[in-house]
Amino acid sequence: MPTPGTSKVAGASTSTSKPKVYLAASELPLTPKEMDYLSKPKVLISGAGIGGLTLAILLNKAGVQCLILEKSYEVKPLGSAMILGTGAGPLLQQLGIYDEFVELAKHATKMDIYNGNLKHAFTMDYGWLEKLTTYREYVISRPDLYSLLWRYVPRECILLGKRVLSFQETDDGITVRCSDNSAYEADILVGADGAYSAVRQHMFKTLKATGNLPSVDNVALPFSCVCLVGQTTVLDPEDFPDLKSKFCEYYSILGVQNMCTWLTFTTKRNTVCWMVIQFLTKETEKTNDSFRNSEWGPEAAEAMCKEVREFKVPGGKDGQVLTLGDYIDRSPKEYIAKVMLEEIVFETWHHGRAVLLGDACHKMNPTGAAGALTAMHDAVTLANWIYTLDAPSPSEIDDIFKEYRAERYPVAKESFEASQLFTKTLGKNQRDV
Repeated sequence: MPTPGTSKVAGASTSTSKPKVYLAASELPLTPKEMDYLSKPKVLISGAGIGGLTLAILLNKAGVQCLILEKSYEVKPLGSAMILGTGAGPLLQQLGIYDEFVELAKHATKMDIYNGNLKHAFTMDYGWLEKLTTYREYVISRPDLYSLLWRYVPRECILLGKRVLSFQETDDGITVRCSDNSAYEADILVGADGAYSAVRQHMFKTLKATGNLPSVDNVALPFSCVCLVGQTTVLDPEDFPDLKSKFCEYYSILGVQNMCTWLTFTTKRNTVCWMVIQFLTKETEKTNDSFRNSEWGPEAAEAMCKEVREFKVPGGKDGQVLTLGDYIDRSPKEYIAKVMLEEIVFETWHHGRAVLLGDACHKMNPTGAAGALTAMHDAVTLANWIYTLDAPSPSEIDDIFKEYRAERYPVAKESFEASQLFTKTLGKNQRDV
């Protein structure tokens, strides 16, 4: 069977820019390690997001050949800050990157909650989590976490400019076709390509055509919020004294009249990550539905920046009142994005040789701080089950996919419901604080 590193490009020779060298079965005698390497399945991963990168690192460590097909021609990680640590610490240690993660992150001991007029409401302390898990909570900018994971995936395992259009299965494998007319063959295809997953869409189209798609999965992605995110350039701690603290100053401000919650986080790099979540009414939902878009990018952000720039935030020098505008004006426009916050857990996670991971099968509101962590845990479980395969037959692949879903679906559902509850609580608190 051709490996994931083998491409069939219309009008071109069969090659890749950085082909991986694989052992041929004729090169005998082979060592037990070489035999084990050859017997493992070949895996294609659609999407170089946090879940896809984590899976690739794990598969490489396990000696499983994999190739990431990423639709973007240039990777430009966007987003605000992420809270990781107590749930991700053991994984990051096993990957051998925990110390680097800690160097990039800032210890977060609490979150302070205010109303829109900056009256302190309450403090959420993380001490109990640290005592329970023995790991600290950290805040890290999403671009920093992304760059860290990216560095640990071999360059020959990532191809850019590969937008997956469709795939076709046979008894011997699966062939994935991309928008540039290239094709890649493997034993397994993993859709780690986000909320608007091309792998999921093709999978569901196939199931629907045969009457096998559950009605609960035959829906448009529901959403109740939109989100504006950004990160400042490096700031002077003399002008923004919160940066002097060795701990992350993490604020959540609950708007009363504007149906928004906005959050700010100080980082190890002396930047401030910020986020605005707008809770939609029926009227604003109609307005935002016209730009329904899963792409991280600056196109839809400018108007919302103007709407929120007067929102007050804590942390001013000598009692000065800061506004989000103070951070927006110091944030590169190309790294500010407005996105939809879709929320759903699909029932169907796999079919044939294709399987879904992360946002492709469960999209959560970021207020629950569970999306990235859940995707990383998906990657751990899926990598473990893929590693157990001796002969990647359709029946064996279907068996491990069933085990993967059985293990991860209840956890994803619980995280999803917790995120929904937290989101609803924030919306209610906007009126009560």
